[in-house]
Amino acid sequence: MTVRVLLADDQKLIRAGFRLIIDLADGMEVVGEASDGAEAVELARSAHADVVLMDIRMPGVDGVEATRRIVAADDLEGVRVVVLTTFDADENVLAALRAGASGFLSKDVEPEELLRAIRVVAAGEALLTPRATRGLIDRFLASPEEPSPVEPPVALATLTDREREVLRLVALGRSNEEIAGLLVLSPLTAKTHVHRAMTKLGVRDRAQLVVIGYQSGLVRPGDQS
Repeated sequence: MTVRVLLADDQKLIRAGFRLIIDLADGMEVVGEASDGAEAVELARSAHADVVLMDIRMPGVDGVEATRRIVAADDLEGVRVVVLTTFDADENVLAALRAGASGFLSKDVEPEELLRAIRVVAAGEALLTPRATRGLIDRFLASPEEPSPVEPPVALATLTDREREVLRLVALGRSNEEIAGLLVLSPLTAKTHVHRAMTKLGVRDRAQLVVIGYQSGLVRPGDQS
């Protein structure tokens, strides 16, 4: 199955570089290019994109709002968004993750990492490595000024003890395989617990579980699994 990729960036040179890398890769193709967020939303629909590489900072409708619109659209339920930024610690990355982005990449990403990221997100996983997660948490999610995306006492109360334990490990950037090893579960059982937590908390992506885990206080900066 070919992964259909949409490029959304107001810089034509950036789009051209990404297109060259993606179109030369096996199993994926660029199906459209957008120069602003509004166009990205429409092309995601008309081009039947699987993954959108979305620049955060674009004129008009920016990448955060475009991500929010894609996630909210019933007919775009299967589309996954990876936001692109010039700065790893861009404060808008957190807003994009809250809006439903599956992860983020720096624009100077290596070709191999870009292709791996597209495959990971297309497979339904979140693109949040432990290193990237901790960097984001340390700068933004630990800030007391940051509002919580859910009402933690109510939302977390719906989880079983095991689901809360799994949520904590997801928030620490652990994969399903790592969670299975730490909790002595099968990878399938770990995956099931992750999906149940997502359903109960009303999120569609592991990236949002990370945000909830930290901002609810279930996990704090410096915690170890």
